[in-house]
Amino acid sequence: MPLYSYRCTGCDATFEALVRASETPVCPSCGSEDLQRLLSMPAAEGKSGELVKRARAAAGAAGHLSNFRKG
Repeated sequence: MPLYSYRCTGCDATFEALVRASETPVCPSCGSEDLQRLLSMPAAEGKSGELVKRARAAAGAAGHLSNFRKG
């Protein structure tokens, strides 16, 4: 389940929620379903490169083709 940030248009509260595609979250402050999904900030450059490196190593260890390189 992805983590999304929301802003309630009723009470102007902001919050994060783990949401499945078929679910509609409600505001924890007022219970409204009238929400606006917010854009998330991208990961910092220093951290995202290390995350990609670890993910590729894990994919290679598991034998996934997503780690395939021509060479």
